[in-house]
Parts: sequence; C-alpha cells; structure tokens
Amino acid sequence: MTESDVKTTIVDETHTAPTFAELGVDDRIVSALADDGKTHTFAIQELTLPLALGGDDLIGQARTGMGKTYGFGLPLLHRIANAEATGVRPLDGTPRALVIVPTRELCVQVTGDLKVAAEKLEVTLADGSTRPLRLTSIYGGRPYESQIKDLQNGIDVVVGTPGRLLDLAQQGHLVLGKVAVLVLDEADEMLDLGFLPDIERIMSALPTPRQTMLFSATMPGPIVTLARTFLHRPTHIRAEHANDSAIHDRTTQYVYRAHALDKAELTARILQAEGRGATMIFTRTKRTAQKVADDLAERGFKVGAVHGDLGQVAREKALKSFRTGAIDVLVATDVAARGIDIDDVTHVINYQCPEDDKTYVHRIGRTGRAGRTGIAITFVDWDELHRWELINSALGLDKPEPVETYSTSEHLQEELGIPADATGRIAPPARPEGEKVERRSREDRPKSNRTRRRTRGGKNSGGGDASGPPKSTDKPDVKDGAASADATSNASTDESTSGEGASKPRRRRRRRGGSGRGGAGHGGAAGHGSEQPTADTAAGPNAD
Repeated sequence: MTESDVKTTIVDETHTAPTFAELGVDDRIVSALADDGKTHTFAIQELTLPLALGGDDLIGQARTGMGKTYGFGLPLLHRIANAEATGVRPLDGTPRALVIVPTRELCVQVTGDLKVAAEKLEVTLADGSTRPLRLTSIYGGRPYESQIKDLQNGIDVVVGTPGRLLDLAQQGHLVLGKVAVLVLDEADEMLDLGFLPDIERIMSALPTPRQTMLFSATMPGPIVTLARTFLHRPTHIRAEHANDSAIHDRTTQYVYRAHALDKAELTARILQAEGRGATMIFTRTKRTAQKVADDLAERGFKVGAVHGDLGQVAREKALKSFRTGAIDVLVATDVAARGIDIDDVTHVINYQCPEDDKTYVHRIGRTGRAGRTGIAITFVDWDELHRWELINSALGLDKPEPVETYSTSEHLQEELGIPADATGRIAPPARPEGEKVERRSREDRPKSNRTRRRTRGGKNSGGGDASGPPKSTDKPDVKDGAASADATSNASTDESTSGEGASKPRRRRRRRGGSGRGGAGHGGAAGHGSEQPTADTAAGPNAD
C-alpha cells in the first residue's frame, strides 16, 4: 500500500448526507435505525458503505466519534442477512462475521450498537429454517461457561477481544473456518496494548477469500504492514470535514495549572457549572481514579468509576448507570477512553495530564461527538508542565503556558459559568443504606464486664478482682492465636509469682516429659517453664 493508494475525501460543510436507505442498506436495518432516531449517514459511513456492501476490503480512517461502528457494522449485518445474494456461505450456527476490538468496554459498546441495527433481522439457515440473527460478545473478565454456551447454541456474529477469542478458538469452541467478514476496530489501540501477535494468529486461522475491514484513528508502521499482509487490494478512506484539525473543533478546551491538593475542590466546583451534563473524568492511574470517585461521592455527586482494579461486573454496572443517567459523572483510566461511546457527554476533565498527544485526543474525543459541542478541561500540575509542552506543540493548541488556577479563581467561574456561591460540596456525606445517622461515641457506650482473658477455676488467673479490667486491654488488637498465647503466658507468670498459687484450683494441663507441678515456689516456676512451649505451639497455627 503506497501513498497513492490512499484516498482522502474532504466533506464540504454544505454537503447533504444521504440516508442509509439511499445507499442500499437492507430495509429491515434501515427501519431499526429509524426507530432509534438514525436516518442519515456520517461522512465515514457515506464513504465506506458503498464499498463495504459490495464486499471490498477497506481501511477506514477517521477521528473518534465519527460513526465508524456503523461504517463497518451495517455492511456486515447486511451481507449476513442476505447471505445467498452476497456470496456468504449458508448459515449453520458457526460465526460468519468476526469483529475484533481492543478493550472490554468497546466490545460491549459495539455489540450493543449492532444489536440495535439487527433488531428486525431474520436469517435463513442451510436447512431452510429461519430465526433472528444472533450476536454475542466474547471478552475476558466474564465466565467462560456463558460464552461457550452461546457459541454452542449457534452464533452468526462474534464481537470480542483478542485474548479470549484466541483462547476459545484454541479450545475448539470458537469455529473460525467459515468467517466471511472480518473487522479490526481501533487497530492502533490494539497495537499499543500488545495484541498484534494474537491478532496475526487469529487472522492466520481464517479462511480466504474473505472481506476484511480495518478501522483505525492513526496508521503506524506495524498496522500498515498488517494491512499489506492480510488485506486484498484495500481502499484506504480518510473522511474529514473541511478545515478539520486533529481534534474536535466543536470542543472548547481549557488548560489550567492546578495544585494537586486543590484538584478535588476544583473538580467539585466545575461539576456545578451551568449546562453541565454527563461528565467524564480521566486519570492516569487506577488508584487515583478510585480516590477521585470516592471523594466526589462523599461530596454528594452521583459518580461511578471504571478502572482495572474493578471486576468486570462492577465496570459494566458503572457504564450502564452512566449511559442511563443514573449517574452523571464517570471517573475512568485511559483504557476506558476508547470503549465509551455516549453522544451527550458535555464535559471531559483531565484530572491528570495525559501522557501524550494521542491520549489527549482520545480523552477529549468523548465529548463533542455526533455534531454536538463540548468542553474539555485539563489540569496540569507543576511537575507535568514538560509533558503539556509536548502535547501543545504536537497538536498546535497555542496554549503553551497554562494559567495558574485555584478553586476560588475568578477567571475559572467566568470561563466555565460556575455560580459564585458554589462550594466543594452539594450534599451531606452519603451514608450506607441502613446505617443509623446518630452514633454514640466509644466513651458513651455501656462498658462490658466480660473479660477476654483466660481464667483458672472460674477466677482470674492473676488472682485479682474478677470485675477489674484485664491487663490485655491496654494492648492493640492482634490475631486471635497471638492473643491466646499472650494470655496463657501472662496467666502462667502471674500464678508463679502469687503466694496463693498452690492452693488455687488447677485445670488439667499438658506436661512435658511427665513432670508435674511442685509447690508455690519451685513448682510454680517449673510449671511456667513447662507451659511456655505449649503456649507457643497453640499459637503457631492461628498466628499465621
């Protein structure tokens, strides 16, 4: 693939986009999209659909948020639903289309979009029977059993991440030998995450000829090599609007030099800005993401988190809540940046400065999508200025010196529309469900007369008043085994030094070497010496 093979189409602002029906998409798909409020194509869809519907290989390159999912999804569904007319092998329950994506979140997102478009589709099987078109998602972090069951019941379209796809293919559950359409979505991200070897192994197991569509925001060298190896005479399409830059022109960008200790208060006040809707906050680390989410929740905001330390169920729950509006703030690490496709995100906050210009573009690409406007705010700490200089230079943002900003700065309120009376908290701290609001202090609680110290013959081993506090109460909490060993050791020592030790009732004790107890003097010492190993032995397993 040479530079002459690349075709860039500039879409003029006055251009009227055609409808899906005008481009020849199956009527059932068009109807399902219309029910979801989608009738006209975006630029990348307008350019890819005619080629993809005809079965050609292609490379689609466009900025994030430009509608690439339906650029490959609609031709894929159209060809499978009309298998006989489009040259796809008759359906028999083994996958005919495979979509490979880099992240779990993107896998769920793409699957959901395809299900919307395929809602009214029915397919004819090789035996002449008909049934609805079936899709499934295959990705890590979820049980194998349900995914294997879906494959065994018969699937037409599989959307998955490379690792789990390869795993199930090697186990024989995922049949790749009849795949007619392959899609690589966000190929550059899969390269960054180290998935390229897995992708090459999967592609080597696929049949030829087949249709292959590769979509990527950028085209680094290894992706170009992959395209040359596995695609057959692809058409390379770049779709841009006139005068577009590398980032969304509809996104207003603010960059503030912020102190680490003031970022939480700063964020809380920004979240009270006029017109603020669904908001995404990005951090570099998992730990910071959870810390920010917990802090905002304590301040009264409806917030969720998505990062690698959370289980897959918790991540999906947070994303679902964000999409449905149950929460309006989502804190995420960069891994989630490509997997969340929500059109109505109004604000993006870079709580920590992105690593590079590519990450910056993908982060702020969560807002200003599908023709809407958005606001992107980036915090740059003092030790991050060098990183911001590189981002600013690479993207030509003309913001080399971020303005020093605090939560009380007047220019912050003016630029973002923050009310003058806004504070860092909008509600009292949330309490867990069922928790009583009033709690008595430790000093006000009734004190228990029970002691946790061992007794001998119903009396304190130390010979003191049974109602008095045991000596062990002054010690910090320890494991049960260690506490028992200390109590036994202390009891033995107290008895050996007490003059009444010989006359007190004794309980049965282990003896070493058959030796018994003597009197209050020598015998007490001997008893203490013979007990000590026993206490250590008893404490050993529990102390671990």
